[in-house]
Amino acid sequence: MLSLSQKNTLLRSVLTVLLLSIGILMVLPFLWMASASFKNQADIFEFPIRWIPKAFDWSNYHEVWFGKVPYYVFYINSIKITFLQVLGSLVTSSLAGFAFAKLRFKFRDTIFLIYLATMIVPPQVLFVPRFILFDYLHLVNTHEAIILPGMFTVLGTFLMRQFFSTLPTELFEASKIDGAGYWRMYWQISLPLVKPALVTLLILTFTWHWNEYENPLILLRDRDLFTIPLGLLSYTDGENSTNYPLIMAASVLALAPLVIIVCLCQRWFVEGIANTGLKG
Repeated sequence: MLSLSQKNTLLRSVLTVLLLSIGILMVLPFLWMASASFKNQADIFEFPIRWIPKAFDWSNYHEVWFGKVPYYVFYINSIKITFLQVLGSLVTSSLAGFAFAKLRFKFRDTIFLIYLATMIVPPQVLFVPRFILFDYLHLVNTHEAIILPGMFTVLGTFLMRQFFSTLPTELFEASKIDGAGYWRMYWQISLPLVKPALVTLLILTFTWHWNEYENPLILLRDRDLFTIPLGLLSYTDGENSTNYPLIMAASVLALAPLVIIVCLCQRWFVEGIANTGLKG
């Protein structure tokens, strides 16, 4: 008969093995992608899978970066667009979240609920009116057509509002007595206390905009303006002429910034997700 502590130990061991197995299954496709990026076209679909290539072919990466398809141009475009979108999202979402959480004005909660309700609108519904609007403003086939809408996010406003709501009201009342205005309350008092929320929003928006495909596909026409998701199509000339090793190498390069950011910000990201719903 097992004691209670032995049962708990056994349960934790089983859960650890189960979660580890699930984690390995989640990572396997990425390992195959990295392995395939060093293979040639003939070896990539070898079965059973050879996880470690017979010979590491670095020419795929050289061809991707310096070949006839200007992948470095796509990379620069993605960095530029994503950086400006993330920066804009952090600014607008934190300002709006602070206002909805700590400022008192008429119909505040009603406006927030209406704003939040826009999340139920499928983004595909907005493609046509957005294209018509940007065409009228002569912004079609420019990066501004991608950057400007991406600087505002309902999810980011909701996330920041939840975090600002957890801050004690007494802190702001004391700062108001000391003569602090709303801007100082926001910039010097609130923002340093919601760093996990900012990092969480940074990771979510960076991941979303870095991988965004539909809006660039609709609004961009010149290849020199393409982002990475559109640039990957350059290695596909048809159903029977897809250069999979180059696609895998390009995908590994595209994944690298995401991995770096998540690894650097993982601690704050977990804390931010855990604390998002503490107070409504």
